[in-house]
Amino acid sequence: MPEYTHFINDEQWKKIEPLLPKPRAGRVGRPPADNREVLEGILWILRTGARWKDLPKRYPSASTCWRRLNSWEERGVWLKVWRKFLGDLDENSLLDWEEAFIDGIAARNCARDGGLAPRSRLAGVGHKPPQAAVVKSHGGER
Repeated sequence: MPEYTHFINDEQWKKIEPLLPKPRAGRVGRPPADNREVLEGILWILRTGARWKDLPKRYPSASTCWRRLNSWEERGVWLKVWRKFLGDLDENSLLDWEEAFIDGIAARNCARDGGLAPRSRLAGVGHKPPQAAVVKSHGGER
């Protein structure tokens, strides 16, 4: 059997861990599943496109992973993680902001959460501009 490798390395986990809510302890019953193991299970599903019921036994239960995925979405955790990693890449000049793409859902979320760019820069000729997007040029406009 091939050795299991994690989707997230230790360096990435050190950045993600503080952004995740701590599982509630002190409740009666089974102790909460470890956040890293749950995240690995979520990433396995996303990476493979498999059904939740096909999640391998090496991860917490599919229902635990699914509930945590939804809870983190409701709490805005994914946006915080995305902003953290995007900020790190930008800080190290690893993003080419002259070439950026965005979809409608991301535009709607940016409009809701702030960090907007001028609409005119995002509109193509003859196309209705998206609601908003996060775009940064090397000139410093955000």
